[in-house]
Amino acid sequence: ADMFANEEGGPEPDWVITEREQFSDFRDLNKDGKMDKDEIQHWILPQDYDHALAEARHLVYESDVDKDQKLTKQEVLDNWNMFVGSQATNYGEDLTRDHDEL
Repeated sequence: ADMFANEEGGPEPDWVITEREQFSDFRDLNKDGKMDKDEIQHWILPQDYDHALAEARHLVYESDVDKDQKLTKQEVLDNWNMFVGSQATNYGEDLTRDHDEL
């Protein structure tokens, strides 16, 4: 109700419908209509999710202009704000060190 209150009785926005489906299909594992401590832990710290790999894929996807799955120095420089703001680069600190791959 904090984000959406259907006071007029009209149709729900698509994002509300999607969130309801996500909750019932993936979050509420025991199907009791609410999330308990174990379900919250599974949601926030999933065992099968590699955060570093996901962040690296995100950086490449957003910065790889020619979509060759390789980042040039120019592509990194053109998107420096993404890299400086990324935990994967230690918030930009790792970019100041010499790297063969760059």
